[in-house]
Amino acid sequence: MIEGVEVKQLKVHNDERGRLAELLRADDKIFVKFGQVYMTTAYPGVVKGWHYHKKQYDYFSCVKGMIKLVLYDSRENSKTKGEINEFFIGIHNPLLIRIPPGVYHGFKGISDEEAIVVNVITEPYNAENPDEFRVDPHENDIPYDWKRKDR
Repeated sequence: MIEGVEVKQLKVHNDERGRLAELLRADDKIFVKFGQVYMTTAYPGVVKGWHYHKKQYDYFSCVKGMIKLVLYDSRENSKTKGEINEFFIGIHNPLLIRIPPGVYHGFKGISDEEAIVVNVITEPYNAENPDEFRVDPHENDIPYDWKRKDR
């Protein structure tokens, strides 16, 4: 596991009315602080990435459909520099993934429907000076291929 990445297995409570899952609580051991929460989506097969942040932590969870969330550690002083983590998260595997500052991340919609991702971040987005550093999803120095892997 990449240094600083944390995974929380989400408990989903079901009854005849529907489902409930707590994503993140202020008393969770992985909680740092609250900045804002937003929702983003990906259509089937679409890759959204790569980027990293210098200050903020991200807490990713997929609440509809499925995504492949991929992390890459390029941090110079990290014990896990060069490591890649893949997580398949969503309706069939409800997880919350904490991504520390400096770790590249991106995701791909892997279900037959639009995937909906909820992201809680520790810093409010600043449009004038965004804490967001992007590279092309396919042409970059990250040793990862987004193609499906039929093992």
